[in-house]
Amino acid sequence: MERIRACLVAMAVATLCGVAQVRSSSSDHRYKAGDDVPLYANKVGPYHNPSETYRYFDFPFCSSAPVKEKNEALGEVLNGDRLVSAPYKLEFLTEKDAEIACKRKLTKKEVAKFRTAILKDYYFQMYYDDLPIWGFLGKVDKEGKADPSDYRYYLFKHLIFEIHHNKDRVIEVTVRSDPNALVDLTEDEPVDVDFMYTVKWKETNTPFEKRMDKYSLSSSLPHHLEIHWFSIINSCVTVLLLTGFLATILMRVLKNDFIKYAHDDESADDQEESGWKYIHGDVFRYPKRKSLFAAALGCGTQLFTLTIFIFILALVGVFYPYNRGALFTALVIIYALTSGIAGYTSASFYGQLEGENWVRNLLLTGSLFCGPLFVTFCFLNTVAIAYKATAALPFGTIVVILLIWALVTSPLLVVGGIAGKNKKEEFQAPCRTAKYPREIPPLPWYRKTLPQMAMAGFLPFSAIYIELYYIFASVWGHRIYTIYSILFIVFIILLIVTAFVTVALTYFQLAAEDHEWWWRSFLCGGSTGLFIYEYCLYYYIARSDMSGFMQTAFFFGYMACICYGFFLMLGAIGFRASLLFVRHIYRSIKMIALRTITYIYILQSFIIRILCWELGTGN
Repeated sequence: MERIRACLVAMAVATLCGVAQVRSSSSDHRYKAGDDVPLYANKVGPYHNPSETYRYFDFPFCSSAPVKEKNEALGEVLNGDRLVSAPYKLEFLTEKDAEIACKRKLTKKEVAKFRTAILKDYYFQMYYDDLPIWGFLGKVDKEGKADPSDYRYYLFKHLIFEIHHNKDRVIEVTVRSDPNALVDLTEDEPVDVDFMYTVKWKETNTPFEKRMDKYSLSSSLPHHLEIHWFSIINSCVTVLLLTGFLATILMRVLKNDFIKYAHDDESADDQEESGWKYIHGDVFRYPKRKSLFAAALGCGTQLFTLTIFIFILALVGVFYPYNRGALFTALVIIYALTSGIAGYTSASFYGQLEGENWVRNLLLTGSLFCGPLFVTFCFLNTVAIAYKATAALPFGTIVVILLIWALVTSPLLVVGGIAGKNKKEEFQAPCRTAKYPREIPPLPWYRKTLPQMAMAGFLPFSAIYIELYYIFASVWGHRIYTIYSILFIVFIILLIVTAFVTVALTYFQLAAEDHEWWWRSFLCGGSTGLFIYEYCLYYYIARSDMSGFMQTAFFFGYMACICYGFFLMLGAIGFRASLLFVRHIYRSIKMIALRTITYIYILQSFIIRILCWELGTGN
């Protein structure tokens, strides 16, 4: 077993190294006057559709030199980055004024393509010494024109680069378009375009280590921080109120139950137990479809571990703004390395539930989350290929992902499953399970599964909905999100509220003598994921300007996978909290019962001794 683990770890390290080597060797970012500083053109796309991006030279730009593609890491490709050498040459400390980069005669078809792009607010993105720069392709003149057919469409042909340097390092770069250098593309006629550029250099005292700070300042502005702190205060108030409510209600009710149970010895033979005590022989009866339940628990535990690792990397500063593809690389690698946790958790819990077909359980664990994700990816990748967008993954990248899955994810899943199977730990049930299940009494509609899920998901969602807007605006927009510490606090609050709400609903379910709480606690805990998906619909309609089939498919498709992941993760948290609670209350009842039996035995022994003593004295 140890040899297998060592081989798999070595395999994982080799895979990581292989992925890391995809990135081309980076320089130390030090230059001398006249040195070539790398300028890469990345992608072009509509401003309001962040997933719908195209290669820079898919549009009729020109270049005076052969176009060279930059080698990119796995995360960069997953992010839709396709860097190529730009047509502009920006040598270090070399200023230029209205220099012609290249010339091109646009055909009618190319003019129409540019005009459509300008109408949809297409922008371009470039990287200069790994610093991002953006600009729009052109503008639409609507001033004084009520009829859209009278609009004038202009292409920007002159870019002005302003670069700040600190000695031998590039610190900041911005680009703007010359409003006086325009090409009229309103008519479907061939047009000659001279693409020009100007370069201006300025010196600054900003150190190289802080050159990325300006990109994160937007999310740290005072009015934004006030909203974030308001979100945290709102969440904390929710937690305090919920905690106080549960502590007051549950503890008082449980205390009364315990006192009544402890002082009800004399009439124990004449009265039947009621409420949650009545079903002590059924509460630990194993759930239906226990293989699926164990697989869901394993996947949820893996996703929770993945989230914790991502937060750790974010808090130590790995995901700084425009660290291209770092998040996607981390997600792929950490998910692959944590698959052993899913296998171990699922197989060990399945063994506790006396399951026998552990191979089927492992297959179910491996496909429960990856299966829907793979199907969604295949559909969306096909859409991206049809659109010829950069979101379509190249064949080589798909092969790399499949190799990671085959050489890292699957072996670690099997190893974890074998370790969990060999653990052979019995399920710790304080009460003995009866041979035949009790019949569940008729329940009112609000105690059914769907109403309970609605109540369970609303409170956790209300604790995070303010922060959700900023996350959506970052993932599906151009806003920068860097306040990971606040996001981590909100995540902890989400976990606490989910656990408390699930425990409360589990108690009310048991009090109604409904002993099928296993799946209910998981579904109630994960129901927040359904609320998040409902928020997706609201965000798409009311808070964004996304449009088109591809962007809509990408938004709802990948958000469905993310919300499904939240469902599994929070469902596992809800079930674990409910399991601890149920074990605790029934263990307490068992201790009270044992204590009562002990008292009765002592009392009986004392009475027998007195009788024997009196009989002995009478003789």
